Amino acid sequence: MTFLSRKVDYSMLIMSVLHRRGCGASAREIAESFALSRPFVANILKRLCATGLVQSHRGVRGGYVLGRPATDITLSQLMDALDDPFHLTECTSNHTVPCSLISICPVKSAIGKVHRRISDILGHTTLDALFEDGSNEDGTIQIGFVPNHLNHLNAHNAHLETGFASQTPTVNQKAMAIA
Repeated sequence: MTFLSRKVDYSMLIMSVLHRRGCGASAREIAESFALSRPFVANILKRLCATGLVQSHRGVRGGYVLGRPATDITLSQLMDALDDPFHLTECTSNHTVPCSLISICPVKSAIGKVHRRISDILGHTTLDALFEDGSNEDGTIQIGFVPNHLNHLNAHNAHLETGFASQTPTVNQKAMAIA
C-alpha cells in the first residue's frame, strides 16, 4: 500500500522543477526531465492550475510557474488538490458512511490520534522543506521535512508503542491557539 498516489508523487517532481526554475518550464520539459508521459504531466499541471498552486502562461515563452512560493504550499494542500483529502482509515474520513463497528471499536480513539498527528505533519510540511537537499556527506539521506515547530512530536514518539500522550493538542486546538 502506498501512502501517496502516483499523481501526488509525480506532482512533487513537477513542483520541484518549477521551484528550482523560477522562470518556469513547459510540460514537455518537465516530462522529459523525468522520462514521464507528457499527457500525464499536462493533466497534473491542469489540475494544479485549477487550484491555483500552479499558473500557466501562453505564448512562445509560455509554460508553468508556481502559483505561490513553495514556502506557502503544504504537502496536504498538494495532496488535496489531486486526491481526496487524507484519511488514515474509513472512520477518520468525513465522506464515508461510518463503519458498522464504530460503536464497539477498541482502536477508534488511538487511530483518530494517529490520523490527527499525520494530518498535522502534512499540513505543516511545506514544499520548500521537501525540496531541500537532505543528503549527508556519508551518502545517507536525512529526512528533514519535519519543521522545527513540530519537533514536540518527537517527544511523543515513545508513546506510539505504549499509548498516546493525552496532552497532544489537535489541529483545531492549535488553530484556535494561533487565532
